[in-house]
Amino acid sequence: MPLNKEKTKKAFEQNIKTEVKAGKPVKQAVAIAYSVKKEKKGKK
Repeated sequence: MPLNKEKTKKAFEQNIKTEVKAGKPVKQAVAIAYSVKKEKKGKK
């Protein structure tokens, strides 16, 4: 399932849940979610 590209808190939490469900460790899932959020923040 693709990650949500929005920078809202709900999207951030959903991305973490998606990655954990895919079998990634929690720390890695959080890092990926922050990365997606940061990527969106840079593009206006």
